[in-house]
Amino acid sequence: MQSFKKKNKLLIGTLLVFGSYTLTNLALAEATDTQTSHESHHEQTNTEWPGLYNGFIPCDDCTGIKTSLALNSNNTYLLIRQYVGKSDREIVEKGKFSTGNNNNILVLTPRNNIESTVHYYSVSENSLTQLDNNGNPITGKKADKYILRKNDIKPPKSGGHAGH
Repeated sequence: MQSFKKKNKLLIGTLLVFGSYTLTNLALAEATDTQTSHESHHEQTNTEWPGLYNGFIPCDDCTGIKTSLALNSNNTYLLIRQYVGKSDREIVEKGKFSTGNNNNILVLTPRNNIESTVHYYSVSENSLTQLDNNGNPITGKKADKYILRKNDIKPPKSGGHAGH
C-alpha cells in the first residue's frame, strides 16, 4: 500500500510539472514567432510529445497490459505497466527518451539497462504506436492494438468549485 501511494504521488508530481511546463510553453510560443515555417513545424512537433499516454496492449499469457507512459519535456519518461489477469503488481520504469533516425520514432532507454530493454514507439498525432524490439512495426492480427493515446490534460477552470 505504501508503494502504491508513493507511485501515485510520483505520477501526480510528474503531471503537475508537465502541466505548468505546458502553460509556460504556450505563453512563450505566442511571444516568439520568428522561426521559418520548417523550423516552426519541427519545433511544434517536438513540444507536442510531452504528455501522458495510455493504452491496453495485447499480452500472450494475460488479459492485456494496462500501460501508462508519461513523456516529460526534459526527455525523461515514466512507464507504468500492469499485466491484467496475471498480477496486480505495477511495474514502474524510468529513463530517458530520444528520437531515432527520424523524428517520427521515439527511443526509450531505461535507467537500468541490465534488466529492461529499450522500447520503440512510432509518433502519430496524439498517439504513440509500440514497435517491436528492433524498432520495426508490429505485424499480425493484433497489430492495431499496440497504440497508446495521449490524454488531454487541461488546467482547471478558474472561478468555481471543482466537481459541481
